[in-house]
Amino acid sequence: MEGAREQISEMISSLDRRDGLVNSGATSPGVGGSKEPNMENHSATRNRPRTYPYFRYLPYQVEDDALRQKNLQDIINNLYVAVEAGDFSPGALHWTREIRNWLGLKFDPTKEQRIRLVKLYYELALAPGLDVTAAERFASMFMVLTKRKHYLRPNVDLTLDWKPLFRELKVFVLPSEAGMVHSTNIKRNIRTLTKLCTFAQLYFEPRIIPAMLGEILPRFSTSFAEEAFVVVGLLNLLFPTAPPASDDERLLPQHYLPAMFHLWSLMNRSRVFDTTFLDLFSRLARDSLTSPNVPFTDCGIYTQEQTSLMFTAILRMLDIPVGQATSPYSGSVDLSAGLAILLERDQKKHPTAHHIARWIIMTLSPACMDSVTSILTKLEGLIQAVETFFHPSNSGGWTKTLHQLVYYLADFFVMRWNREKSGEMELPEERKLNEPLKRRFVMCLREVIFMGIYSKSGTAMNFALSTLQSLAYLEPDLILPGVLQRIYPSLQGLVEVHRTTSSLRALQVLSRIMVRTKGFRCHVTTMLGLALPGIDANDLEKTLYTLSYIQSVCYNIPLYDLTEGREDVSGSMLASQWIGSEVERMEQDGINVEVDYKNGLNDEDEERILRSSTSTFAEFVSAFLGKVFTLLENLPDAARVRSGSPEENVINTLPAAFTPLLAALSPELYNLALNKVAVFVSNHVIHQARDAMAFICSALCKVNPVKALKRLVPVLIQSIRTEIDENGAASTRTTGSDVLPRDRGLVWSISMLSMCVVHVGDAVMEHKKALFDIAEYMQQKCKGIPTVHVSNYVHHLLLNLTGTYICDYSLYEKDVYARGLGPNDWGMIPDPQQLNIAWHVPNREEIEFAVELFRSQGGNAVRQLTSLTDGTSPIKRIGTGKEWSDEVSRNLVLIRLLLSGVSVLFDAEAASKNSDAPGNDDEDVDMPLANGHVPEDLDTEASQIPIEEAEENEARPTYKYPAGYMLTVDDSLYKELHDLRQKAGGTLHAVHEFLVQEQQDDVACFGPLYTAYRSWFIDVGIERSAHVLDRVTRLLAADIHPYKISGLRKEYPRPLLLRRANVYHLQRLRHNSYPRPKTELTKTLLLDLAQSSVSSYTEVRRNAQSAGEAALKAIIGARPLVIPPLLQALEEGVAQNDFALIKGGMYALVFGTLSRTVARDWRYAPRVIKAYISATTADKASVQKLCSTATLDIMDFGRPLERMVVLDKDIIQSISPSEDVNDRVEKVKAKVLEKRANVESKMAALSDELVDLARISHWKKASRTAAIVISLGLRFESIASEKMVDLMVRGAIESHPGLRSLYGGALVALFSLVDTRANAQHKYENYITDNPYHPAKVKIPTKRDDPSWTNEYLASFARPEADYYVDHEHPGWLVWEETMTAYKANPKTDIEYDGVEQRTLDQIGKILNREWFSVLFDYFKQEPRDAGADRFRISNAMLLYYAFQLLLHGSTAATFSDIKQETARIFGDGTDKHQHRAAAEILGALLSSAADVRLELRTEVWEFVFPIVQKVFADGLTPENSSYWISCLHMILHGKDPRRSWPIVDSLASFRLDMSSNAAFKESSKMQLLCQCVSDLGWHFQLEKPIIDDFLTHIDHPYKGVREAMGGTLAVLYRTRYHESYKDVETFMDSQRKSSSIGMAPYQPTEEFSATIHEIFDRLEKWRHEREPGQQTPSSYTSGGKTVLLWLDSALSSFECTELLRFFPNVFMEQLLHMMDIKEDQELQGLAYHVFRHLPNIPHRLGEDTELIDSLIRIGTKSSLWHQRLRVLINMQVIYFRRLFLLPQKQQQNLFDCVAGMLEDTQLEVRLGASSTLSGMIRCSPVEMRNRMIEELNQRFTKMLVDSPLPKKAKGNLSAPSTGTSTPTPEHSKLVLSRHAAVLGLGALVQAFPYSSPPPSWIPGVLTTLANKANNDPGMVGKSVKSILSDFKKTRQDTWQMDLKAFTQEQAEDLDGVLWRSYFV
Repeated sequence: MEGAREQISEMISSLDRRDGLVNSGATSPGVGGSKEPNMENHSATRNRPRTYPYFRYLPYQVEDDALRQKNLQDIINNLYVAVEAGDFSPGALHWTREIRNWLGLKFDPTKEQRIRLVKLYYELALAPGLDVTAAERFASMFMVLTKRKHYLRPNVDLTLDWKPLFRELKVFVLPSEAGMVHSTNIKRNIRTLTKLCTFAQLYFEPRIIPAMLGEILPRFSTSFAEEAFVVVGLLNLLFPTAPPASDDERLLPQHYLPAMFHLWSLMNRSRVFDTTFLDLFSRLARDSLTSPNVPFTDCGIYTQEQTSLMFTAILRMLDIPVGQATSPYSGSVDLSAGLAILLERDQKKHPTAHHIARWIIMTLSPACMDSVTSILTKLEGLIQAVETFFHPSNSGGWTKTLHQLVYYLADFFVMRWNREKSGEMELPEERKLNEPLKRRFVMCLREVIFMGIYSKSGTAMNFALSTLQSLAYLEPDLILPGVLQRIYPSLQGLVEVHRTTSSLRALQVLSRIMVRTKGFRCHVTTMLGLALPGIDANDLEKTLYTLSYIQSVCYNIPLYDLTEGREDVSGSMLASQWIGSEVERMEQDGINVEVDYKNGLNDEDEERILRSSTSTFAEFVSAFLGKVFTLLENLPDAARVRSGSPEENVINTLPAAFTPLLAALSPELYNLALNKVAVFVSNHVIHQARDAMAFICSALCKVNPVKALKRLVPVLIQSIRTEIDENGAASTRTTGSDVLPRDRGLVWSISMLSMCVVHVGDAVMEHKKALFDIAEYMQQKCKGIPTVHVSNYVHHLLLNLTGTYICDYSLYEKDVYARGLGPNDWGMIPDPQQLNIAWHVPNREEIEFAVELFRSQGGNAVRQLTSLTDGTSPIKRIGTGKEWSDEVSRNLVLIRLLLSGVSVLFDAEAASKNSDAPGNDDEDVDMPLANGHVPEDLDTEASQIPIEEAEENEARPTYKYPAGYMLTVDDSLYKELHDLRQKAGGTLHAVHEFLVQEQQDDVACFGPLYTAYRSWFIDVGIERSAHVLDRVTRLLAADIHPYKISGLRKEYPRPLLLRRANVYHLQRLRHNSYPRPKTELTKTLLLDLAQSSVSSYTEVRRNAQSAGEAALKAIIGARPLVIPPLLQALEEGVAQNDFALIKGGMYALVFGTLSRTVARDWRYAPRVIKAYISATTADKASVQKLCSTATLDIMDFGRPLERMVVLDKDIIQSISPSEDVNDRVEKVKAKVLEKRANVESKMAALSDELVDLARISHWKKASRTAAIVISLGLRFESIASEKMVDLMVRGAIESHPGLRSLYGGALVALFSLVDTRANAQHKYENYITDNPYHPAKVKIPTKRDDPSWTNEYLASFARPEADYYVDHEHPGWLVWEETMTAYKANPKTDIEYDGVEQRTLDQIGKILNREWFSVLFDYFKQEPRDAGADRFRISNAMLLYYAFQLLLHGSTAATFSDIKQETARIFGDGTDKHQHRAAAEILGALLSSAADVRLELRTEVWEFVFPIVQKVFADGLTPENSSYWISCLHMILHGKDPRRSWPIVDSLASFRLDMSSNAAFKESSKMQLLCQCVSDLGWHFQLEKPIIDDFLTHIDHPYKGVREAMGGTLAVLYRTRYHESYKDVETFMDSQRKSSSIGMAPYQPTEEFSATIHEIFDRLEKWRHEREPGQQTPSSYTSGGKTVLLWLDSALSSFECTELLRFFPNVFMEQLLHMMDIKEDQELQGLAYHVFRHLPNIPHRLGEDTELIDSLIRIGTKSSLWHQRLRVLINMQVIYFRRLFLLPQKQQQNLFDCVAGMLEDTQLEVRLGASSTLSGMIRCSPVEMRNRMIEELNQRFTKMLVDSPLPKKAKGNLSAPSTGTSTPTPEHSKLVLSRHAAVLGLGALVQAFPYSSPPPSWIPGVLTTLANKANNDPGMVGKSVKSILSDFKKTRQDTWQMDLKAFTQEQAEDLDGVLWRSYFV
């Protein structure tokens, strides 16, 4: 039972899926083992048996499980030795790769083994001190082992610890916490860490939740907003969402959710927060769904309120534009995320739509059906609200997201449905999805998908089609009728082309479902016929989709005529009549056609119709072939190969469509097809369609080899002979790359023949002699390009004879054919466990034939090449020698193709015989020695070990498994084959020698020569040069894709299931192709390649390098062999300035796979580095470019090796082998240590040598050298050599700016290394485990139980004196911890340096004399070279920061007084901005460096700096220099306690506005400084009272700059006043829970704040009355208004915007509307409008918006100014839409009434505005409300129109001329107004449904009423009617024919002449 309960999902190859469900793992893990103790067998391998029996289907005996387990154990033992000995790279990496390969062969470790490995790799991936690249590999292995959820059940089989991950993430996002400035070699890749979290998070136990919250939550603060983002990002990555096993209240979601919702509400208007919380909540919903412990309602695990809030957030995230609203998000909020950006998930892999859909689907349950507030009702509301945004005509930024959303919704639903049905997803009965729920879900998405499939965006259309497939899978009867109703007209050519394309694609995705659904399957044959015209050479895209459709049908039905032998059905009469009546019915009923075949059609009739429809297959097949032939005849010439052109796509799609088509044919139809193709092939030559036709022949032969070969081979051979003998084809050499017209017939026939004989099995043996003879004959007679095709034919024949492959393409098993096919076999699903596969396994006769062919063709080629190179051939190298080159190339190509053709018969053993690799007499004699297979594993040991021993080190045991190898070692054929191979190798070497000596410039021969070399090396055991495995895997993946259905496994058509076995066989072959030992011949050939890799001809170099790269991977010990000659060439090239040698050497050594070896092998590394440095001076652009690209790679050579890795001993011991391996461990350990010592000593020596070089070189060379020196020379234990320190310190004042910044950076790195080392107390272990010691750091206990503690704590920041400083902003902001980190105010002890550190510092100090500072300061003052660099440069300040620290400790030659004088000199009179920039950098650094020194020193520094700064702040600021000082201030204050910089803070806080001053800039710049100060210090800034009072008194300041600064500063001051300060996390959680399910509302305004706001607005109101209307000059009202608006704008665009909510309705709204009416001041108007548009974007909670809506309604109905009435409409619509899920029905009704009432407004603009607002509101309302409103409004407006008829004109008046001066009477105006209101109201109803086709049933009536009753009105009424009617038709151009059917005859006549004018009128 336990086993069944634990069947958790495997998403087959979900890594390749585009929807990235890889690890979102959309099922929940099984409930923790709560039902019974976890006692099951740990030796079990899987919780779920494999769907596909890979081993059983292979055509040979495979190894038994014992051998697999033994090998795995062996690998794990080796892994243990490597890890224990500290040999991570290459050791542990190699064995990791071996485990990966082992798993890749579908072998399963036991659960016990998997658990141990997972823990080990988790430990290794996060081990402190481990090299980053190795850690990345280990992390990726961890992910492979936990990829599928069903491997290990979370918290039952495996739990992991979250702390190590948290520790690593902290380094990135909480650097101040992490304590140390880490250098790059310890930092990991943050992307890997976040991916690790995705996998590991499942295995964190829920019981750690309290601890985790206790650790992470106290870091939350919005005072420094980055901290808030970081906390939420960390929670999202680490928070355990698995359900708790016990009923512990504290672990249930509703215990902590209110607190989470509260955190969410603390950061309003942030897209990042929305995305993050939805991601977290949706995973929580998924994981809790299956757990009976977690309470569950119609909103899942969430409450009503929580769900409404989440839906409101979803509406925000969809980016739907509403009226004139601005975005609901504010960019400035997310900008403050800072480092937290690193924690965001990759949006491409985890799109928002995915989170939303996962949450909704994982919350559905039958409880939703009866509730009106359920999540299902809300989903329907959501889809209805955004419905019109799915229409193709209405596309924009939202299109992709919306389509993605419905795609994921349907996909998740299908997955959940399938998994529940199969019992894979275990959940309580009452939560399981049921039929009514499924039906309602499909209905909800149906309409929008029918629009989506016609989308103009390709991506959206793909999503829509996949969704359509999912929905049809769930409810075929609801989806298929609508689809057919749309598809019939579009395939009959009645509508636009793009609709036809969409229809074909829709048919393709639905084909399988249609074939299986009763009634609908009768349409399939008709659809096939209708699709045929899609094959059209003029529209290749359509052709592609047509072929794909035919392919997918043929995979699902047999093309057999089922009427044969039946009396009751003959011919297709019955079917065509039935189809005709069905199509007619669909036309009649239109889009809402209901088809119920399930009940409306009895089974016998349906079967008869189906049988009748199959009698047209013969016609279909001939028509199809005819179409294809026409297409091929008209194909344009393909421009280039592999260009991705449409022609090429068609050629590639043809074989994919033909194979299933031909396989599905009945024998009679197959004969018909064979005959047609054979006739076509023998009568046509269409050069550009050659490949396509050859593929078609190939498909024919594969399906029925005996029949097809008998028909085709004789014809083709005859035509080849005729072409050669009678037409003289291929009789002379050809120039260029095109086939001559003379040769085209020959090439056509050869191509057909070669594709006919490949992969068709032993049927070719009947034509053995003919095929052999024609090969000989062609090789004798042919020249020029056709020879390549001839060789290719031989290659194909060999592949066919020697390969093991599947030759079975039929749709059904043999016994099914035997009993006869019937209608029930349509769409049959084969069982993957019950297949009988027909394999081709080569027999003795075939192998003999292959060897004979190889011997005759190969022997001939070898003879020819020998005679060509020794001059005995009749073809001489005279003249241009082109003919000679042709012959050589032709034979080389033949040799290459022969070698790869029989590659499966070559055995690596024999290929490496006469091996001189010394490993052979090692103790492991029974294991073939060879190395692992990817380039990285070759590693040569440190240099004392002679080369031979180094190689012995590389030879590691390999693990081979049976893969169907045919020959035995003592077989004569075996021997002959391998001798021939040796001979071919020798010949290749001879040709190479000859060409290098005699024909160096014959580039045409070198190409084929090195491709032949490549094949010789790598094609052993499998044809690796053709990438067979990759190709076959890719093709299979593409074909399987349409059949993947979430939650089902391998429900594919039979041919695709068979191909999976073929791929598996190839995987085994590939696994066995391990690198093999060297032989004498391989050495010779490798050296040939090395020689040509540095040839002077670019093409030759390239070919040799690529062949060399391949060869290195195939031969053990190849690397140390080729490095010396290459290195020598590079050095020679540098010495002689030979660019070809330099480039060849660089490419081979630095850019290829050799660079890894060189970097590790310090026999060569120093030489490569030196050669590289010399090459940097080469005078050639391409070499320069190469050098700059290589810089980073070369710098990497100098990375320090791992000194120490901290690992958990127990975890490593868990994989220790049973036998004692300590000796082995010690041996390896000794080697590793010896190598490390050796390499480090060489690095140090090289570093010294390069330092000397850097001193004397040209700057360009020096800069590269210096970069390398820095990575080589800085080391933890020795810090740096004296020479190097000297170079850096003196280099920092170098005259060349580039070098100066490089050395300056290096000096900073040196200083920080010294500091870090001292902080780690000189111990490396403390350094890597991040365990710093800071002498001034103290832990202060908080008095959190004392209620007045927070106030005391804050008050202390308002006084300068302190015992300790609190630099971090988070302690106490949200919650208090027991202690907080602080720093002593007057530290007595300083950091203690040990001898090494002291020595370095002393050396630096000696050089830092006054002159050094003086020169440096002068450089600072220079004018920067480009404008971008003209800013405060933090790099300069950092350099000085460290230098001043040294100076203040008295360790430098310069003294403080020197610095004072130099600073004064640089600053001079302060008139120049460059003086200011330098002074700001110097003083900023000086103050920062004085932070932790003794009090008296600090005082001295401040006494010097402060007066200067104060003076600048008071008088010296100008627009040019203020930005430098703001940055300087930021550097001094950011993240520091304000009391550290008290003088500055105090002086800025004492700023008061001087109303008499007219120096606006002076005032505003001081305010900007103050604003910077407040935002840096956050809530620690406690001097705000007087400032706020001063500002508020003077809000009507006359100067714009001052007002702007004042508004911003006020907002920042108020923003930073907020804090929550709960006494601890528990109290925080409890108070949120007690408050409501969404926690407390934050940012509640204090009484004082409310009073302030009221007072300001009262003052504004008073000033408004004082201002004279029309006054042009500024007044207190306009000035004060602008200041307040700037403040509100800043506050409303920020996260604390909800603080102002309660002032919207009665305080802000009317005042803003008044300001918008001041025409004289456009700035004020604009600002007011801008702020007014913010209002609806501010998130309210449930019920908070009542007053706001009431006030909008009040203004809309009562205001005397029409502008104001019009403007509130803008916000009504936005509020209605944004709060769709929060507004109670009564309020919605009030809004409707108000807007409908405003249609009767006296002002035309207001009426028009109300009309468009009304239609928008109707459009986005939920259906029931929408229908109610429509009925109500329709009656109301129609009555209004009818009840106010226009008075008829008096008869006698008709002829009197109109004077046009008659004034309308008030009665008449009133009448016109109500008529206009009625017309606009009815128009609004019509326009609410611009795209619904056909229009809703009430629309024709409304339009007729308008046309009859008001069309002839004069003036605006008639005009409005005409525009409503014409718009109605305009938006329906696409569907007009269908839409017309909604009107009755009379209605259509009434509209005639109004809607469409007659042409003659």
